[in-house]
Amino acid sequence: MSAVRFLGRLLLLAVLAAPVVAQQRVSLVFVGDIMLDTLPGKAIAQGRDPFAPFAAQFAAADLRIGNLECVVANGGEVTEKIYTFRAHPRTLVVLKRHFDAVSLANNHSGDFGRAAFSEMLGHLDRQGIGYFGGGRDLRQAHAPLIVERHGLRIALLGYNEFLPRSFEADYDAPGIAWSEDEQVREDLRQARAIHHADIVIPYLHGGWEYEPRAGARQRQLARLLIDAGADAVIGGHPHVTQDTEVYRGKPIIYSLGNFLIDGFEEPATTTGWLLRLELDQDGVTSWHTVIARLDGEGIPHPDLKTPSPCWKKGENAAAMCGGK
Repeated sequence: MSAVRFLGRLLLLAVLAAPVVAQQRVSLVFVGDIMLDTLPGKAIAQGRDPFAPFAAQFAAADLRIGNLECVVANGGEVTEKIYTFRAHPRTLVVLKRHFDAVSLANNHSGDFGRAAFSEMLGHLDRQGIGYFGGGRDLRQAHAPLIVERHGLRIALLGYNEFLPRSFEADYDAPGIAWSEDEQVREDLRQARAIHHADIVIPYLHGGWEYEPRAGARQRQLARLLIDAGADAVIGGHPHVTQDTEVYRGKPIIYSLGNFLIDGFEEPATTTGWLLRLELDQDGVTSWHTVIARLDGEGIPHPDLKTPSPCWKKGENAAAMCGGK
């Protein structure tokens, strides 16, 4: 056997013997508004777990995320609003049982002022619950929360769009992140270039309440974020689920609706989605939803019989999956 053929055979054997590197795969769960005051807070004070009906769905995911639709604090001064929510810090023990991170970019984070908001950040830090879309200053509010799972670096960003514009973080004051177009482009650029994220997912809080379809500004901002490099865009605030979209091969879920919150009675407002995303290093490969039916206490229960939206990479639009 010639030397060339011998070396060629050795190279072939080396290639065949090389270990196969499995592609990283991560599952994320997102839910909509979580409000830990009033009846849900009372349930926790009684020793109950209002998230328990969905415990199996949370436990099956690598990363669990929701929108914290209240401030969690003992202090602060109430602001002049129709609805204000302040939950007891004990509620975070139960939240931590099921969630890894929360978005603070919403219209209730400032219900009891900056002192209460700052107190909440301390409680979240002590419980080990990650947060994004808000912080101790403007830089932190716009910085991504980086979470690593199975070798993938995932960046989470949060933005509020609810008018009038208020409770925004400043260079030396705590608050939330607002969604100026140029700023969100820069935030996504930094998530990739500075924080070395493999996956970037913004969670938006905006749109008209109780509308079943996303408005023009929701669509414009979500598509801007995809154009700027987001792998998916998740939304909330309207208190109802809204339509979904596949834009440039990437999913936009405009509103997940309510998840844990009382005070609503109509079927549209007592119906939300738990969203499960499947990811690899190239982005979202599929997603599906599980319907949440809220009872009179605002506690969600899974409806596994009714079909709800789902999608797989390569499909042009969402389909309906599940149900019997």
